[in-house]
Amino acid sequence: MTVYYTKEHEWVRVEGDQATVGITDFAQGQLGDVVFVEVPDAGKAVSKGDEAAVVESVKAASDVYAPVSGTVSEGNQAVVDEPSLVNSDPEGEGWFFKLTLSDNHELSELMNADQYRAYCDEQG
Repeated sequence: MTVYYTKEHEWVRVEGDQATVGITDFAQGQLGDVVFVEVPDAGKAVSKGDEAAVVESVKAASDVYAPVSGTVSEGNQAVVDEPSLVNSDPEGEGWFFKLTLSDNHELSELMNADQYRAYCDEQG
């Protein structure tokens, strides 16, 4: 299992051709208290960079982008029912959707954990 990160603060955990996507702890900290989440339906095809989900907090609404291309296999109904999971466990139970990868090569364009930490440090 490998975890990758985007400059838009999404994480993607990859096991074989399956990927789980959510937002990072840094992102949920910037958003504040999450009050609403919308996840994609199973079967939806997404391309890297597409808007795939929505997260709203008391401060702002934000799109969650697909870090890689694929077909959604599951949306996380738990975060729809209880949006605060995104704050309490953003890189665990607070995931947004799972997908079947269509192009493993896209993963090479993402950051690893050390690169992402350095990127966040630069952001202040």
